Amino acid sequence: MAKKFLIFIITFFLAQTLNGTEIYGVPKIIDGDTVHINTKKIRLEGIDSPEIKQRCKKPFLKISAIIGFEFNKNYSCGEIAKKKLIDKINKSKIKCITSSKDRYKRFLATCYLDKINLNKWMVRTGNAVAYIRYSKDYVRDEIYAKENKLGVWQGSFIMPEKWRKLN
Repeated sequence: MAKKFLIFIITFFLAQTLNGTEIYGVPKIIDGDTVHINTKKIRLEGIDSPEIKQRCKKPFLKISAIIGFEFNKNYSCGEIAKKKLIDKINKSKIKCITSSKDRYKRFLATCYLDKINLNKWMVRTGNAVAYIRYSKDYVRDEIYAKENKLGVWQGSFIMPEKWRKLN
């Protein structure tokens, strides 16, 4: 009994040290939802951004509302999402508050640039979607981006999770 209790206590304290751990520094941006700070790999929790090689479509020419015809062009939405995050952070230090690790051993975290929640910002600007399979935190921000046709919502795209399965 004492052995089981000791294992429980050790497991409890190990879990507590991971939850809420702050990782602070200038990140290397990997893509729209992954950053590295020093040797720590961090996945922005609750969001899913287009993959680097993912392409989306957006209208570039509409022929009258009566005919209702438009031309679309492909663009590198994954590269754009990464660039938007790079430009937003602009080589500044960010703070990421971890909650756990994923199956790839990345820290799952909410990251902040000063007081700006970067996870929320990515979804609200349409450069990521709310990853509702894991969190409902950013659903309102996705609705805002969709209604305002921001980022990927200006045209058509395959949800990043589905795109990964197909590619």
